[in-house]
Amino acid sequence: MPEWVRRTARVLGFALLGWVGLSILLVLLFRVVPVFGSMVMVERKLESWVSGEPIDIDQQWRPWAELSDNAKVAVIAAEDQRFPEHHGFDFHQIRQAIESSLNGGGLRGASTISQQTAKNLFLWTGRNWLRKGLEAWFTLLIETLWPKQRILEVYLNIVEWDRGIFGLEAAAQHYFGVSAARLNADQASRLAAILPNPREWSASRPGPHTQRRSAWIRGQMRNLGGSAYLDRL
Repeated sequence: MPEWVRRTARVLGFALLGWVGLSILLVLLFRVVPVFGSMVMVERKLESWVSGEPIDIDQQWRPWAELSDNAKVAVIAAEDQRFPEHHGFDFHQIRQAIESSLNGGGLRGASTISQQTAKNLFLWTGRNWLRKGLEAWFTLLIETLWPKQRILEVYLNIVEWDRGIFGLEAAAQHYFGVSAARLNADQASRLAAILPNPREWSASRPGPHTQRRSAWIRGQMRNLGGSAYLDRL
């Protein structure tokens, strides 16, 4: 083997080990440190600079105890009802999504709350194999190094809820004029209902689709057992 090939392989190997170590350190750090930003927030800022349309990012960290139980259950009911059981990837939902696509149905999303947390915190939006591979890596890390409560706590604090609105506290104030701790079941279900398209749908002025989806979410919240469901995390 030529010397330059060995040197290149050695450099690439050290670079890979360094990146793996750095990613593990970041995940360990964010297990205990409040998260005041995310890569999606950075992406939105960069997009605003390129487009010439200024955007103000509003995000206020709130710890687990200051996040409404209604909102916690609503988001689980809407996004990932197997969240307490899976280890980052819901293979049951993935299989159903593949079967639906093969049978001519629309392409369904099968991302778990853990995957969405990894993507929002560490990566960029969009779909390609590189991003999906990195998403899988960071999902494995947070599922291994964080408890379920921490995953949901971080997700609720960084997820996008409108243009420039990130996290439950900012969303609760933006849409309803209340704190994240005071969201009732109806408000929480409407916030959860717009997560698939937060920059186009409104929780305070819900259209027919959002109203139907929020009503379905409230039914699922009751079926899950309400706040008692959180004891499973």
